[in-house]
Amino acid sequence: MDISRIKGIIVPLLIPVNDDESVNESKLREVVDHVIDGGVQGILAFGSNSEFYMFTDEEMTEIFKIIVDETNGRVPVFFGMGPIRTSHGVKLAKLAEKLGADGISVLQPMFLKPTDEELYGHFKTIANTVPNLPMLLYNNPRVGYRLNASLVSDLAHNVENIIGVKDSSGDMTYFSEVVRLTQDIEFRAFTGKDTLIYLGLCAGSWGSVCSTANGLVKEVVDIYDKFETGDYKGSREAQYKFNPARLVQNKASFPVATKDMANLLGMNVGKPILPSLPSNQEVLDGMKTEIDKLVGTKTTN
Repeated sequence: MDISRIKGIIVPLLIPVNDDESVNESKLREVVDHVIDGGVQGILAFGSNSEFYMFTDEEMTEIFKIIVDETNGRVPVFFGMGPIRTSHGVKLAKLAEKLGADGISVLQPMFLKPTDEELYGHFKTIANTVPNLPMLLYNNPRVGYRLNASLVSDLAHNVENIIGVKDSSGDMTYFSEVVRLTQDIEFRAFTGKDTLIYLGLCAGSWGSVCSTANGLVKEVVDIYDKFETGDYKGSREAQYKFNPARLVQNKASFPVATKDMANLLGMNVGKPILPSLPSNQEVLDGMKTEIDKLVGTKTTN
């Protein structure tokens, strides 16, 4: 299995919608071209900031077809999912393979509190459904618990096509343990916090999955590119310059900040899906101030 293209900045693509919450195909195609032209090395359809939990399987099929068509092989496209029911994960994995995904990303089940044994079976069953498709584990404590580093290691060592993990915990000790426990095999760990791209690379990551790369793509990619060329000081400086524009987004409710940011940058991607609402003016003004400082140009009101 060739996983050489699974690296760098991967963007959990936002999904532009019309007022009736149907997908805005022309805008979705624009966003795909925007992030690829900006230098991302992968697209994650249906990440958490992509509002994956809002879409039916039929809508996901429509959206993924558009993304794959517009990408046209320029970068790998991953199909993200967060099934609670294992059989639903199996169905989605088969769908991803049928639609031409280059890999899948699987979030741990929400609401439940599974044991490691239950989680191991869940992930292994989904992975075994598509043995020729690379699979990334997705550790996000937002669901109420995190994947133990030992569990990630067990899956990495025993399930051939589980080839990496996206870690959104923000815990660098945890992340470094995952790297340590999997350093004897070809396993690709990615940070999932945009403020930790540089530190993740220092700890042995293969890149980062960054929601802000939807809009601030060149600024995000610059952190990774500088590090890869050996300009470690430049990478660190780019990270620290970037961080305020990301941290100010914490004042917005999840997951609306990504679309707020894109709209402030003039991308006109529409509103978040109800019940989520665009941020209030005070939050938007704060985001606008920090984005303007970063990019050196004025955002829209």
